[in-house]
Amino acid sequence: MGMIRRTFLIGGAAVVGGGIFAIKYADGAARSTAAALTDGKDGHNFATWLRIGDDDKITLYSPHTDIGQGSNTGLAQMLADELDADWAHVEVVSAPAESAFANVPLGRGFLAEMTGYPGLVSALPTSLASMIVRSLDLQITGGSSALRFTGQHGFRVIGAATRLALIDTAAKRLGVPAAELTTADSKVTHAKSGRALRYGALAAEAATRSLDAAPTLKQAKAFRFIGKPVPRFDIPAKVDGTAQYGMDVVKPDMRVATVIAAPIRGGKLVSVDPAPAMAVAGVEKVIKLDGAVVVVAKGYWQALKGARALAPKFSDGGHGGISTASIFAEQDRLRAADKPDTKAGGGNVDGAFKAEGAKLVAADYRLPFLHHAMMEPFALTAHHQDGRLDVWGGMQDPLAAKMAAAKASGLAADRVTFHPMLIGGSFGRRLPMYMEIVDQVARVAMQVPYPIKLIWAREEEVTQGAYRPQSSAHLKATLGADGRITAWQNDFAQPEDGLKEVPFFYDIPAVARRHFKQVSNQTVGAWRSVNATQHGFYTESFMDEMAHAAGVDPLEFRRRHLKPGSRHLAVLDQAARLGGWGTPLPEGTGRGIAIVECFNTIAAHVTEATLKDDGTPKLLKVTAVVDCGTVVNPRNAEAQVMGGIVMGLSTAIGEAITLDKGAVQQRNFNDYTVLKLADAPVIEVHFINSGHEMGGLGEPGLPPAAPALANALFAATGKRVRQLPIMAQAKPI
Repeated sequence: MGMIRRTFLIGGAAVVGGGIFAIKYADGAARSTAAALTDGKDGHNFATWLRIGDDDKITLYSPHTDIGQGSNTGLAQMLADELDADWAHVEVVSAPAESAFANVPLGRGFLAEMTGYPGLVSALPTSLASMIVRSLDLQITGGSSALRFTGQHGFRVIGAATRLALIDTAAKRLGVPAAELTTADSKVTHAKSGRALRYGALAAEAATRSLDAAPTLKQAKAFRFIGKPVPRFDIPAKVDGTAQYGMDVVKPDMRVATVIAAPIRGGKLVSVDPAPAMAVAGVEKVIKLDGAVVVVAKGYWQALKGARALAPKFSDGGHGGISTASIFAEQDRLRAADKPDTKAGGGNVDGAFKAEGAKLVAADYRLPFLHHAMMEPFALTAHHQDGRLDVWGGMQDPLAAKMAAAKASGLAADRVTFHPMLIGGSFGRRLPMYMEIVDQVARVAMQVPYPIKLIWAREEEVTQGAYRPQSSAHLKATLGADGRITAWQNDFAQPEDGLKEVPFFYDIPAVARRHFKQVSNQTVGAWRSVNATQHGFYTESFMDEMAHAAGVDPLEFRRRHLKPGSRHLAVLDQAARLGGWGTPLPEGTGRGIAIVECFNTIAAHVTEATLKDDGTPKLLKVTAVVDCGTVVNPRNAEAQVMGGIVMGLSTAIGEAITLDKGAVQQRNFNDYTVLKLADAPVIEVHFINSGHEMGGLGEPGLPPAAPALANALFAATGKRVRQLPIMAQAKPI
């Protein structure tokens, strides 16, 4: 909520201190800056993110970083459809990490969701909203927001408005009414006279026109690109090896550094003797930071060898007694004190629990810290020269990274340039507010006369993560005489509640979701699907337990608690039908179901699984049905959901970050176990194009994975999974 308060304080100050004129001036200045950064002698800028060249080339400046999710292709499809562009001339590049390219549609979308007042946020004047978002340096890739916010409310609008500007320009030039003109394949055509003008020939004049802020967008029946499996722009370079990631940066006279941070989060550097590192051939410098030591060398392996030769002493920051067990014990203590920090729901829960004849069911669930486990470890390159700082690397918010580097270096923001690169995995880990490496590389660069690439070793990256929080929940509910739930209560403990992120959609008369805030020394941050993984596991596991207590089939039990005609019921029924619910299975094999809503998208899984001889799960098949409103690129949408399913199953089976004496115990993939390709199930993904308001896709495929698997294992073995990962509890059969 801090960001929301800050946002409206900034907006209020702008109105009071500068007035509407100042707001419009600031918005106009930002647009002029964007045009100056993207215009050229052979091209012309339209509304920040679009440039049309005299040669008809259409360049989109995407404010989203390529993390492998493919959203930049989807954004191009959305704009090209409204613009009636020639797809052969469309390209996407990274937007500059400058305030003029802050993502206004995304900022408005996030504010609407976080405040719970979408009408109020949408009523903000465009100029005011633009100024607020730019002041917050928002250029985030995350929250499954690219297509549903940037695409739907940004790129489509820009495409449609630019098309109108081109038509008006052509009408003036041809001397005909605009209503007689049509557009297609980057041309404006006057059918009556047979004359046509290229977009490139109209761009210079059209770019001087004011764009319509609310143009009419096309209906689905008029789409040429939206809904089509258009090949992704990013794939060829990733296949032929020409794609450049942060790890690939090479600069003349560059040095490489690596870091050793305090093993206990919150610890400080007490002392270090640099001599053992300096004795390693190729090592040139040892730099002390507040809570870490950096070794600079001519190459990575020399730097790593030098770092491992050191024996730095760190304090424990007062956290030496923290462990996985102590965190769960603290969460239990908070629940016992019965003083929730936040709560949501409605109805008389206590009264329903005390009602005569009510059948009470209760269960406890526990979830571990989870690491992001991205394939490309942290690698940022920085060079300070002539009073300027340049930084190269892959970040989920390049603009915020630029500002963080400016703060760490002590330079003014206009003296810092951040160069966005491709990212080899992220899942929330590369947001600057959770990344010490931005501060580290900037500080190191200010102390050396050459470009410096700072690489975190895999061990450092695992032990110094910004994890999904360790979480636990006590759920209880009552059944009435008709076999329906009369009251439901979820008491869960973790740092943040996430209640607005994960709607509770079951039709139950009395519901209480109560959050007990518990914070440890670990850094916790956004993790793929954020709080939907915890809430999805708790809710869908317990719904199965309630179905069993009621003696009702798990599918039918859920159907009884969903409103007739709802999107949720349609998704659930489709998943059950396509997943073969109720059909025979071999002995020892079970089928489980789960449904979760997050990021305005509903996803349901039907999972088939059994056990291996060592007692660990054997995944057979997952059938997923997803309603995200409108699918922009079916092939890429399928890949996103599949990736989420595999990641969700991986975390359910084997992934966990555990603590002992304040420090993380896991070091690498040998003891942080991720799912291997050979163990992945057959996956089928199906979409429902409901036409509902567009939802996200990068994250919603993940949350149903763990509960659907746990429910399948119960069906197969009769044993409940209430604590993850499953591998930690596996026993040979």
